[in-house]
Amino acid sequence: MYDSALAYKPPLWLRSGHVQSIWPSLFRKVELTEPEAEVLPTDDNDELHLDWYRQGSDRLAILSHGLEGHSRRPYIQGLARALLREGWDVLAWNFRSCGGVMNHQPRFYHSGATGDLDRVVQHGLKQGYQALGLCGFSMGGNLTLLYLAEQGERIDNRICGGIAFSVPCDLAGSADTLARPSRRIYMQRFLKDLQLKMEEKSRRFPELIDVSGFENIRTFHEFDDRFTAPLHGFKDAQDYWRNCSALGRLKDIRVPALMVNAKDDPFLSSRCFPEASDVMGGHARAEYPEWGGHVGFVERSEDGIYWSERRAVAYFASILGQA
Repeated sequence: MYDSALAYKPPLWLRSGHVQSIWPSLFRKVELTEPEAEVLPTDDNDELHLDWYRQGSDRLAILSHGLEGHSRRPYIQGLARALLREGWDVLAWNFRSCGGVMNHQPRFYHSGATGDLDRVVQHGLKQGYQALGLCGFSMGGNLTLLYLAEQGERIDNRICGGIAFSVPCDLAGSADTLARPSRRIYMQRFLKDLQLKMEEKSRRFPELIDVSGFENIRTFHEFDDRFTAPLHGFKDAQDYWRNCSALGRLKDIRVPALMVNAKDDPFLSSRCFPEASDVMGGHARAEYPEWGGHVGFVERSEDGIYWSERRAVAYFASILGQA
């Protein structure tokens, strides 16, 4: 159920994928109450760090951030604020090694780490919520859709659906896109953050992780081949991307799910915009606004809410029958 009035129509100066992708991280500040922090243990002697925003609701939204993001990034807090205003409780979680706390195991996180998301979901459901919605951004969007697909027919009936923004559902293609010279500014930022993380991992696990020559890494193909794949049980980068891309699994989703990818997103490949029903299946849907960049969808409004946040709130209201 899509209301054309919800279409994203930014001013002319925001009709640039690069401006949209960079602006929020540089200039957006979100005022939000301090969350209740919780540490959730895992079965392999590790931990996940959670931020709770509770107001006594019977509905919970779980928010998943992007690559090298964390639970207090503006796009996470912006959506949390919008959902709180609509009566939801919110749980924003940090992938392993994110949020300023290094995890204990050699592994860290990756685009298909659905086991960790499931642990968070099950923990949320144990709190007694009657409805639970999933929201993801970028890598967290791929993770969200892949998780819903893996749950398939056995999904808990309290999980009402999910929405994902700026989703690199074709991981191989998106890696190729980000390897282009015109995307170098983004790759440099990711690799700078990842280098610091892998150097710390190497100090903790020198027998497993060797970071010598890291400065020569230029692409995700090189990084995932050397680090992500072997640390998480994949043969190589291609094997990792093939097994963890949500694109080929969208048809397995059995609850309402919406993927929103801007056509001017500088991170996404052409395959991240599927249309065919045999790819999407009967429950997943997609919207492709002309503008929005990567995790942008900037809106200058008095209430401080971005378009993506309005879209998420409206989508959840529609699938809960409140619209």
